[in-house]
Amino acid sequence: MGEIAGPLMQWYRDHARALPWRAEGFGAWGVLVSEFMLQQTPVARVIPKLEAWLERWPTPAALATSPASAAVAQWDNLGYPRRAMWLHRAAVEIRDRHDGIVPRDVDDLLALTGIGDYTARAVAVFAYGDRHPVVDTNTRRVIARAVGGKSQPDSPRASDLSGMLALLPADEDDAAVFNAAAMELGAVVCTAKKPDCQVCPISDSCAWRQAGYPDTGDSRRKQAKYEGSDRQARGAILRALRGALEHRLPQHAVVPDWPDPAQRDRAIDSLITDGLVEASDGELRLPA
Repeated sequence: MGEIAGPLMQWYRDHARALPWRAEGFGAWGVLVSEFMLQQTPVARVIPKLEAWLERWPTPAALATSPASAAVAQWDNLGYPRRAMWLHRAAVEIRDRHDGIVPRDVDDLLALTGIGDYTARAVAVFAYGDRHPVVDTNTRRVIARAVGGKSQPDSPRASDLSGMLALLPADEDDAAVFNAAAMELGAVVCTAKKPDCQVCPISDSCAWRQAGYPDTGDSRRKQAKYEGSDRQARGAILRALRGALEHRLPQHAVVPDWPDPAQRDRAIDSLITDGLVEASDGELRLPA
């Protein structure tokens, strides 16, 4: 751990990007919202959406008093709009179960809608300073290369947490920095396709580099193409409803020129099943 932790933390302190959620006093609600938004969405797209969201709903209680349709509409083009529904439900749960304060305990966080292992620990660590392993895709890649000597990480598994825990410094502040530093290194230096080993602070200790950069394969499931997919159809339907008066339209008027009518209808059905769209009397609308 000493060979990795010290240089990595120093590099982070010197080179970390100035991101909003890293600012002093940003608050647990802001951290929670940022983590919801950052799931499978680039940082550059998240920052303006996050600022607008927190300006409109600066607390969980503020969001909880708004209808779910407002959250889905505000989510706009961030993608995976179920996250907006989950975040709204989580805000209601925080208001009703925790007096409007984002909980600190990992188990309490895990009990909220839409929150899994990563997000729960990220809030506990980055908002409250507790010592937990925080493992995202970037962290897995850094550990896979630096410790495991592999070119790409495996799919997420329960052992990721224990593996990261074994690397964490004992001090809580150092552990939080180490968590953030591993994520940052994977995001900007130890990237999936073009790692920049010349500027990597732990290149001298990297098992993958020492082994000669072997291609050990990539067993992770590949995401299906977006173009022409049901996801694209779902997005078009939600955009139409977000732009409509009172977020509602007759069903026949929702993307009527979609090239595959069967796909459009299938996408509508799936949105209704997910609770992202409601249907009645031949009309579609965002959820109340």
